[in-house]
Amino acid sequence: MSNETTREKPWTGRFTEPTDAFVEAFTASVEFDQRMYRQDIAGSIAHARMLAHVGVLSGQERDAIIAGLEEIRAEIERGEFPWSIALEDLHMNIEARLTGRIGVTGKKLHTGRSRNDQVATDIRLYLRDEIDAVCSELRRLQHGLLEVAEREAETIMPGFTHLQTAQPVTFGHHMMAWFEMLERDWQRLQDCRRRVNIMPLGAAALAGTSYPIDREFTARELGFDGIAENSLDAVSDRDFAIEFTAAAALLMTHLSRWSEELVLWSSSQFDFIDLGDSFCTGSSIMPQKKNPDVPELVRGKSGRVNGHLIALLTLMKAQPLAYNKDNQEDKEPLFDTIDTLKGCLKVYADMIPNMHVKRDAMYEAARRGFSTATDLADYLVRKGVPFRDAHEVVGKAVRAGIESGRDLSEMHLEELRQFSDVIGEDVFDVLTLEGSVSARNHVGGTAPEQVRAAVVRARERLE
Repeated sequence: MSNETTREKPWTGRFTEPTDAFVEAFTASVEFDQRMYRQDIAGSIAHARMLAHVGVLSGQERDAIIAGLEEIRAEIERGEFPWSIALEDLHMNIEARLTGRIGVTGKKLHTGRSRNDQVATDIRLYLRDEIDAVCSELRRLQHGLLEVAEREAETIMPGFTHLQTAQPVTFGHHMMAWFEMLERDWQRLQDCRRRVNIMPLGAAALAGTSYPIDREFTARELGFDGIAENSLDAVSDRDFAIEFTAAAALLMTHLSRWSEELVLWSSSQFDFIDLGDSFCTGSSIMPQKKNPDVPELVRGKSGRVNGHLIALLTLMKAQPLAYNKDNQEDKEPLFDTIDTLKGCLKVYADMIPNMHVKRDAMYEAARRGFSTATDLADYLVRKGVPFRDAHEVVGKAVRAGIESGRDLSEMHLEELRQFSDVIGEDVFDVLTLEGSVSARNHVGGTAPEQVRAAVVRARERLE
């Protein structure tokens, strides 16, 4: 990064003194906004074509500008572009380089636009591309989840409420719960993308421009769905970035909850799963350790994204119309949110399909904790016992089981009949784990048949 200060800034005509060196560095954004160079160049090419379309530029000038911008893009991608803090930002660096390449014609590119609508356009183009990349990784993770759900449709595990054994469920059903959460995340991102994909270009600094621009032409060139209706709003609000970060925070919250389960399940106390060695680390002092660092780190990164959401909300909350320099602070939290989200989704999409499920350990855990107690209560109700009375009967049976150290399914029929004489031999059909999960055979239920049907429906949705 060059620190030269001799390059002429395009706004120096008003000033009689050079910018203080520290202020120059303090106010510069080029060190982080240069990642939007592709979008900036694409926006400038579309703008040049529009200016030629309306007669502001000649065809020769347009072609020279486009050729120069394409050469600059190649130069950046080769790592040869001389970025300068003195030129403040991405836009002025590229414009200065263009003018240096093609002469005075390069100075005509900025006709009819401002850095205010230029940067707003760049961010929208960049975020649109990144939403597509995030959604692609999200879909890959969902496909991996469906593989696991289908494979483990009959694997029985304890279902929990309050982290206490509640009722038996299938592991496939549990995985489909995470699929549904991620599907809503995908829908939120797609909905957000529609509002991102509106073009601010043409708003200029805040009031529009007196040049005969054709905003619809530029919007078509850049693939925008529409144009911003109000110039003041177009350059000054970053609600689309806040909305994306809010959707990202929700997605990260889901991944954090999932991470908590993976950490618990991979512990020796649960021993439900084994994460691949390539997704874990060891201890520097305890040779037996296999630490679930990936889910732990993803869980921690949720706080990072939540912080970015608060930062962006605070950034916008007191800004008067229209553009303010405050908005330079929108990029770093937005960029880090994107990077964090993509990284977390990628590692989960790689890790989940390779997770080893310890079916026997899950089954044995489901046998403990009286997970079929509700099934016994339902059985009694079907025999004509009022639910509240059935609840009390089962409570007494559970207490007896606790005292004798046996599950309800391990008791003899005569023992169970001590609590209610309507209990018959058929009670053991509902007290088994298999009978319990199979009985939940309705849409949204945990029965293996329903899990497989849910996987089929989910794959249709993904297509």
